[in-house]
Amino acid sequence: MRQTLSRRGPSFEGGPPQPHSTHSSRFHPRISRPLRAAATFAASGALALLGGCSSVLMDPKGDIGVQEKNLILIALGLMLLVVIPVIALTLWFAWRYRASNTGATYAPKWSHSTAIEVVVWSIPCVIVLTLGVLIWRTTHSLDPYKPIESQTKPIRVDVVALNWKWLFIYPDYGVASVNQLAIPVDTPVSFSLTAESLMNSFFIPQLGTQVYAMSGMETKLHLIANEPGVYAGRSAAFSGPGFSDMHFDTLATSRTDFDAWIARAKASPAMLSRSAYERLAIPGEKTPVTLYSNVAPGLFEGVVDKYMRDVHGNPICGTGANVPALTLERSGARAPAILAAE
Repeated sequence: MRQTLSRRGPSFEGGPPQPHSTHSSRFHPRISRPLRAAATFAASGALALLGGCSSVLMDPKGDIGVQEKNLILIALGLMLLVVIPVIALTLWFAWRYRASNTGATYAPKWSHSTAIEVVVWSIPCVIVLTLGVLIWRTTHSLDPYKPIESQTKPIRVDVVALNWKWLFIYPDYGVASVNQLAIPVDTPVSFSLTAESLMNSFFIPQLGTQVYAMSGMETKLHLIANEPGVYAGRSAAFSGPGFSDMHFDTLATSRTDFDAWIARAKASPAMLSRSAYERLAIPGEKTPVTLYSNVAPGLFEGVVDKYMRDVHGNPICGTGANVPALTLERSGARAPAILAAE
């Protein structure tokens, strides 16, 4: 007597069909209720946790931030063209070919389908090619070193990452600030960044593009704010115990209010001489906002070049603005401009 296989289980040829349990054609009630309750609880918990989140990255207030947001959404959409169908088909296959579904085709020897192979390989290849072209173009268009095209003259800001505070120097105005950045709306801002010691990452999420600040190096960044407001800036790289408090406010204001901020900084009694900078560079946490006037000439360049010295202590690179000051400093003398600032 020959035995045959079917989706209903083993039976003997010519014999009566085996009875099929009615409980196997659907989920058992005692199992489905706990699963539904667990799914509901998990979804409610996820919504409760996400309720306190605010995605400032997806609420840009400047042209660079808007372009980066669009890039993120386009790349996400292209990748979801594969992810969503795969997830949907996985769930459908699991339901379609469950053990209790006797109507599904049982094909244990099936191994190949040209049509499926074409779909499985061609669609990802097209997506990868599209992403490659998109990344190539945006890598050049969103290069942080690329100046922003505008008829308005950019504002220059030199940024020094200290432990654990941010120093902003305005070389065109001769003022500086700690843990507060003021910029005019619709005006490009040209940043030059370095660090006193530990590497840090400068980031204003709503304006876009984070760039590292490293000691002995100078990096560049160009941003613009198109709407007035106060935007959070922070360090995006862990740099020690004061990292969590290493943040600042970016004040994007009208040109009139920006000029008033510059006037307040110039009227500040605090002066950022080299000796004042050395005191400021001492590691400290939760440093309050401070405005400085009469910034020592070549201060930023001196911070960049402080590690670039030969065995005799002479600077091996630098600009003409800071090399004489460093030479005088090594000899114990002080430049007249520095003495005036002090």
